[in-house]
This record gives sequence, C-alpha cells and structure tokens, in this order.
Amino acid sequence: MKLIGVEKLAQFSKEHAAARSPLANWRQVVEAVGWTNPADMKMTFRTADVVGSQTVFNIGGNKYRLIALVNYRLQAVLVQHVLTHAEYDKEDWKQ
Repeated sequence: MKLIGVEKLAQFSKEHAAARSPLANWRQVVEAVGWTNPADMKMTFRTADVVGSQTVFNIGGNKYRLIALVNYRLQAVLVQHVLTHAEYDKEDWKQ
C-alpha cells in the first residue's frame, strides 16, 4: 500500500517517543501489504475497526490510535490522525 501522510507519524513520534517504534512497525507492515478489502486488512490488524469511511488502528498495545482512510482500489492509506487514547476518546477526530 502507498502510505500518504507519513509526516503525521513523524510529528507524533517527536511528541511521544514511546510511539516511535510501534508506529514504525505499523508503517512497515502497511507499506508491504496489498489489501483488496476490509477483510484483508482485518487479517493483518485484527483489532482495527472501520468507523464510517475511516479505519481506526490500535497502536502500541492500545496506547495510541491511528485514524486513516484506506482506498483499496488505489492501494493507498491516508493517515488523518495519530492520537493518544485520551485524545481519541474525546471523539474530535470524527468531525
């Protein structure tokens, strides 16, 4: 998959050093796969959830959330938000 918005991963990693390795692992996996549908994605990330048009990935043992748009036809993942669990719970990302 082509990953768009990697600068958000870098910025979040600067602010949350503990997220650096889990985000790097997530990125490595996403760039290596070729999902064709949500079921394929769920085989890779069992704890991911599709919420409307967005996909929410649990990162770092549920400490962080990554919200992305996944376009299976274009083979692209657009990172929209990277949040702590507390930030995610505020649900501002849904707007």
